[in-house]
Amino acid sequence: MTLQPFGRGGLSDPHALTFNFAAVLPGRAASPHTARAYFRWVDTFLADMGGLKPTRGDQRTLRMQTLAVEQLRGLLSPPMLRAWLGKLISRNHGKQGIEQARAAVITLADLFAEAGWMDETISAAMARVRTPRAEDGQRTGRWLSLREVRLLMEAGAQMATSDAQAARNRVALAMLCTMALRREELCVARWGDLSKQDDRVVLRIHGKGRKVAPVDVPPNVVRLLEPWRKLCLANTKGLFQESPLIRRIWKGGRVSTGGMTPEGVLSLVDLAAKHAQIGHVAPHDLRRSVAGALHQSGVPIEKISRLLRHSTVTVTERYINRLPQRNEGALLMSDLLDTADEDFWG
Repeated sequence: MTLQPFGRGGLSDPHALTFNFAAVLPGRAASPHTARAYFRWVDTFLADMGGLKPTRGDQRTLRMQTLAVEQLRGLLSPPMLRAWLGKLISRNHGKQGIEQARAAVITLADLFAEAGWMDETISAAMARVRTPRAEDGQRTGRWLSLREVRLLMEAGAQMATSDAQAARNRVALAMLCTMALRREELCVARWGDLSKQDDRVVLRIHGKGRKVAPVDVPPNVVRLLEPWRKLCLANTKGLFQESPLIRRIWKGGRVSTGGMTPEGVLSLVDLAAKHAQIGHVAPHDLRRSVAGALHQSGVPIEKISRLLRHSTVTVTERYINRLPQRNEGALLMSDLLDTADEDFWG
């Protein structure tokens, strides 16, 4: 915990005390993925209950480093937490997401009290707030058809404003749509994570819970990587192997030395989906679509599980069972009625 003036965070009172949640969270969060998720939920909590404007990327990290002590004292309470979780229910968040949201705010309250800024009885009472009833598991999301996946991949290059951006978008979307990467995994990938094993190109993926797993890179993606690699190599200072695989693009088309953020990948997928006119699509929808397409084509679940990097096949089975399966009874009944009474249907 550090005390810093609000002036650094752009707020009005230069003498206000701040709490550095980002500095004390690593001891409680299981992984960087969990820490990012906690930042996102705390930011949402502050926006919903404190009236602050939502943030992303570096601005969100800065906010987590300079949380207003007095504001937190007013927001961190069992009634406020209970009311916020109710808001999440009304937005159709799934049980898993709401439980993570609850854990994020309770962890913030616990660390805040541990630092001496709040009575520990309040944080203990917040920990006793139960998760409201919600639908089990994650939100269903979308399962894209192969045609929709192709349209989205093509749109990434079509909407680009420079050759470099087109090359980057092709690589990023191709990896998401074939290798079932999570957006965080794509962002932390380095050029040095690529290697050749038994005459195959393999990417070492840094996944959830500090897990590392090799995944074969499809030949089509390897071909897309080569022109993108040349552009990155020309704009890299220092060790190329340690540089980000997927990077930001400056206005004018210059390749940045900095990697894309998870929010940047979210925006890329969303913009490509809109350009392709297929509605809203999130990066995780592409991961679902890979799993669904492979399952539908008869690929053994063991192979799908290895690609998704799940801990057990049982997890993969549950994952696939959550996908929106066909339920064609109504269509069949309509066909029966259609043949029985064509006059009704016109």
